[in-house]
Amino acid sequence: MSTDVPDGSARSSRAGRNLPAALAVGLLLGAGIVTALLTYRHSFIGIVAVAAALSTVELAGALRRGSGIRLALPPVLVGGQAMIWLSWPFGFSGVLVAFALTTLVCLAWRVRLGVDGYLRDVTASVFTSSYVSMFAAFAAMLVVPPDGGLRALCFMIGVVASDTAGYASGVFLGRHPMAPRVSPNKSWEGFAGSLSAGVVAGALSVSLLLGGTWWAGVLFGVAVVCSSTLGDLMESLIKRDLDIKDMGTLLPGHGGLMDRMDSLLPSAVVAWGTLFWLIPS
Repeated sequence: MSTDVPDGSARSSRAGRNLPAALAVGLLLGAGIVTALLTYRHSFIGIVAVAAALSTVELAGALRRGSGIRLALPPVLVGGQAMIWLSWPFGFSGVLVAFALTTLVCLAWRVRLGVDGYLRDVTASVFTSSYVSMFAAFAAMLVVPPDGGLRALCFMIGVVASDTAGYASGVFLGRHPMAPRVSPNKSWEGFAGSLSAGVVAGALSVSLLLGGTWWAGVLFGVAVVCSSTLGDLMESLIKRDLDIKDMGTLLPGHGGLMDRMDSLLPSAVVAWGTLFWLIPS
């Protein structure tokens, strides 16, 4: 979750956002996801698919506004959905084949617009396919095993705990910037808060929900906190490179959907790999 502080307003707190709107949207989204995971877990794949499609459109718009990059949007969208939905019956093999075919179609699709900017646009299209859709497919793969709903819940708990504690710690205790040129408001104190909360959340969720050992939960928590923090910094770099403040305006109090997906996308890859290694299904 990006912690860049938006422009102030009468309703904005010292935390730099419209907290009532942000909390309301966050609780609504969280309730929907938890309900899906605890009832019919495969419906989570549909949530992931919709989020990936909206995030792709947002990122395409940001790339166009910031640098004039013309994404091969139709094949990126269709290929992204193929990656996510093929992960259900075919696992990583389905994701990989869909990604390869998406790349091939993007290369062909862009030919019609001529030479100018060909490499730039194709590179951005392949980047978007991997950064958004392929990473999102790992979140979808979390729910495939019989205990998949609980695996995905551990993933969500870890990221939310890391983001929330890091945000609060950074606002009230932050003194030492972690990467001042990238995200001036992200501090080492905030990272310490993320790490503390992530370790506790990981240990409790993995042991109570999946029957794993406490140390496996600690490792899981550390891995998710690191990937979540890295994802935040990566998206901040993208926005600074494009000279934009938010990816979009879809979520009141939050900015664009991609501004909330920044920590979830890389953490999905890490969560899937860590749980697959620590607690084989």
